[in-house]
Amino acid sequence: MATDHVGPVRVAVLNDYEIVVNGVARMLEPYADRVRVVETAVGIPAMGQSDVVLYDTFSQAQGNVLDVQEVASMTGAAVVLFSWNLDPTLVAEALRRGAAGYLSKTLDGAGLADAVVKVASGERVLPGDRANGIEHGAWPGQEHGLSAREAEMMALITQGFSNAEIAERSYLSINSVKTYIRTAYRKLGLSRRSQAVRWGLEHGFLPPEPRRTDTARGVAEVAAPRQ
Repeated sequence: MATDHVGPVRVAVLNDYEIVVNGVARMLEPYADRVRVVETAVGIPAMGQSDVVLYDTFSQAQGNVLDVQEVASMTGAAVVLFSWNLDPTLVAEALRRGAAGYLSKTLDGAGLADAVVKVASGERVLPGDRANGIEHGAWPGQEHGLSAREAEMMALITQGFSNAEIAERSYLSINSVKTYIRTAYRKLGLSRRSQAVRWGLEHGFLPPEPRRTDTARGVAEVAAPRQ
């Protein structure tokens, strides 16, 4: 049953890319009287005192959506997925795993803030409300004209995934993956995968090392490098 939340909702934003979490945080800034971003976490679930964890799925395994129950258990917060991929199967699986909501990246800042407040009040939120067809937020390569989906393909190529692995991870058909890659290459003047990997490495498409937060002391530490 929905209840009124007292005070601004405390939000932690989670994704592997700093530019992505900071973009979501900027979207919510004008609504700080209702929604206050208390942590932006790169690579691991936010461990601070938050009411809602807003998980941006950019470059994440869409078909697996996230171990929502684990994140909720670790943080004590309601978990909401923020994604451009609104396949009904993904939405249903996220909710089955305990997500408090699943939101479209076509929501503007006002719509996103409204949805977060609803979640904090005990409501379940789903994609569709106040969507305007425009992808909001920030992502690597945006300044080079890449769409969010094209940028995601470049991010996954930079991380070493094959086209088949990208299709599985992003929950897209192999033809859709090839189309997004082709349009990204055209915009960037690339023709080979080796060029794409090099370009991605040079332009911030490899996720930074995740940080770990010591909530007892408020100290952030860098995790050990990936092997």
